[in-house]
Amino acid sequence: MSSPLSIAVLGELRVASGSLTHSLPASRKTRALRAYLALTGRPHRRERLCELFWDLPDDPRGSLRWSLSKIRGVINGQDGARLLADRERISLEVDDDTIDFRKARRLVDASLDQVPLARLHEMADALAQPLLEGLDLPNCDGYQRWLAGEREEALRLRLAVLQRITLHKETSDQEAVRWVRDWHASDPLSPEAAGILARTLKKIGRPEEGDLVAARFRRARLEAGLPPGPDLLAEPPASSEAIKVGKMLRQQTIRFCESSDGVRLAYASVGAGPAVVKAANWLNHLELDWQSPIWSKTFQALSDHRTFIRYDERGNGLSDWDVADIGFEAFVSDLETVVDAIGLESFPLIGMSQGCAVSIAYAVRHPERVTALVLIGGYAAGWRIGASSEERERREAVMTLTRLGWGTNNAAYRHIFSQTFMPDGNPEELAWFDEFQRQTTSPENAVRFQHAFGDIDVRNMLGDVRAPALVLHAQHDQRITLEQGRELAIGIPGARFVPLESRSHIVLGHEPAWTVLMREVDAFLTEHEAR
Repeated sequence: MSSPLSIAVLGELRVASGSLTHSLPASRKTRALRAYLALTGRPHRRERLCELFWDLPDDPRGSLRWSLSKIRGVINGQDGARLLADRERISLEVDDDTIDFRKARRLVDASLDQVPLARLHEMADALAQPLLEGLDLPNCDGYQRWLAGEREEALRLRLAVLQRITLHKETSDQEAVRWVRDWHASDPLSPEAAGILARTLKKIGRPEEGDLVAARFRRARLEAGLPPGPDLLAEPPASSEAIKVGKMLRQQTIRFCESSDGVRLAYASVGAGPAVVKAANWLNHLELDWQSPIWSKTFQALSDHRTFIRYDERGNGLSDWDVADIGFEAFVSDLETVVDAIGLESFPLIGMSQGCAVSIAYAVRHPERVTALVLIGGYAAGWRIGASSEERERREAVMTLTRLGWGTNNAAYRHIFSQTFMPDGNPEELAWFDEFQRQTTSPENAVRFQHAFGDIDVRNMLGDVRAPALVLHAQHDQRITLEQGRELAIGIPGARFVPLESRSHIVLGHEPAWTVLMREVDAFLTEHEAR
């Protein structure tokens, strides 16, 4: 019987079967490919892997086949891993226990009192090593962006482990100082780390050091252009640290299901408590938008006290891109597929932008399942319906620009969308959204989506919505007018309408309107969960 396979990605890449350590190919790209397939744990299109790891003047497909043969030589015959490859896609299926990084994620997802302190010490030491040390590929921009994101995740996991050690019931105050110093050094602007360090120093009879920590923290925050933060030496409310641990450790789980026409759809769940589902909108990518400057604050807030579920629509994100049908009926069917795959009987449904029309259609077709309907920045009729000839020409021109320029390195084409989605976005947010769109779908699909959105029409369904509805819309939305949002609220029986003081189609976390938006949504969902 073969020994279980183990893959270590913290530090240098190491592959072993029991006590036997396997020799790895000399090719850095082959080792990087192996790590990428193992860590992502999902199927990838061959074209995408060629684009990530090889330049076109080479023979990308030949290089990929050679690398797979080297990976297969180690993987085949080992317990806990399978390399699956067909003409279109490649995946490396590995058990969670196979990869040290995945074990770290599971460790921090466990309850605070379920993990032995010694195990936390071991994981803190392991996470102190650079993820995939020596496997940078400077000429492979896409891979480097992915690696940078994974290293950020490794840092976040290490901070979470240090936090757990510091707050563990078996950690003495003297020991806590050592661990929280490490935590504070790695995250110097965190009020939680600085506060625990300052208060613990005070508690063990070193108040001058605690005062110095507090003073340096305030100075560092001000130098970074941030508010000075709370009084670090004031005792927090009981159990507040434990609550913050739970928020810091929140992880999403990504899975796949298949639609009736054979399209593989990616969906994610995160958090705990009553389920709430968000319909897909333009554009989504479960991995990229979870920690983005655009969506992360909203998604984290929606998962604070609930199980938050979302998915990538066909044609974009982690779902299949090469699909025959991109149209409204397919959008509704994809939502039905995801909900059925999860097994939800009833739930509140959130729609944003064109996701509002999809949510309305689903709610009308499945009134017994939708307990509440939240519609943000939505519309009932697409841009072709009732549009002037000038508006039609403008939209057609944008689609031509999309077809010609979407996939290029010049972000000017995609910036057309970024500026109308977020006119008050800062340069970092706009630049991120420009690049996000390019990575999320192909130029052809971007055009197909725009065509499909123009034909949406759920006006005759509004009166048939039976779920309680909350409609929110930015008063000066640069993409979908306030009047279109009002029409939703007027047409849906008993709907409540909340205008937001913003110009943004995507209301950003630093806008005052965002606080109003999330307060209204949370109160509405809480009310109907209670019912």
